[in-house]
Amino acid sequence: MSKPQLLIDTDPGVDDALAILMAHAHADVLGLSVAAGNVGLGHTVRNARTLVDLVGASTPVFAGCPSPLVRRPEEDAAFVHGSDGFGDVGFAEPTAAARDEAAALAIVRLTREHPDQLTLVALAPLTNLALALRLDPSLPTRVARLVVMGGAVTGQGNTGKVPAEFNIGFDPEAAHVVFEAFPRFDLVDWEATLRYAFDEDEFDRWLAAGDARAEFFGKVFGTARAFNRSHGRRGVIAADALAMAVAIDPSIVTRSETRHVAVELDGRLTRGATVVDWADRLKRPANANIVLELDAERFAGMVRRALGAP
Repeated sequence: MSKPQLLIDTDPGVDDALAILMAHAHADVLGLSVAAGNVGLGHTVRNARTLVDLVGASTPVFAGCPSPLVRRPEEDAAFVHGSDGFGDVGFAEPTAAARDEAAALAIVRLTREHPDQLTLVALAPLTNLALALRLDPSLPTRVARLVVMGGAVTGQGNTGKVPAEFNIGFDPEAAHVVFEAFPRFDLVDWEATLRYAFDEDEFDRWLAAGDARAEFFGKVFGTARAFNRSHGRRGVIAADALAMAVAIDPSIVTRSETRHVAVELDGRLTRGATVVDWADRLKRPANANIVLELDAERFAGMVRRALGAP
């Protein structure tokens, strides 16, 4: 069976790191287009380059937009991921270099070079993808699948706006552009990632049994792990890794529901919320295949392999 071909839009970020390790263990990665989000663009691009060095790949890295489309972000996630996005470990300057091509242009070009072949995996705020869509509105016709990590489908978000999830809340206008443009995409939301958090003791055994990738992840994960524990979040939450599992192997999904999903742009308390029309009251086309349940054992196996653990 041939490996899936992935183009990953990312803002590394600790959970992005695990997802990118998974991608290189299970798929062919044609590029990393990098956005600001978890931390600023300078850090996220450097972190993407660090990951390329770690896996020993020639994966191209494309720097994207340093800010949301319209408004300044109300918050980043440095308090979770560390000020550099990688737990403030202090890694050496990576040798892999970012390409000169802007991320949005790279997305347009790569989908033209590989029509109907690429799975586009959106792990970051959707700024780069929205810009690519404005440059080329026909882009969705060439993407085999779009998998989005974002949203909170019953309003249990993780930002200062109670119902909003971070990736969508960071750049709601970009998410609106993407959700309106793609006739169908897979949505792996924040609430699903909470349901499929790993047992901490088991995850520690994987880290102990793994290779250099596990050693790396154990280091960068410390700050985020401490934050989650202090806020009562159970287990090891691997948000982007869950979306990556769905991108690599869609058969891992055991239950999903297809509904129309839109993004709230104006609410004082709800800006950035993903609004799901569960009862089809709006009579709008169903654009999101919302992942509700998946094979947890297979997900765990994919993560173990990415860490070099048996």
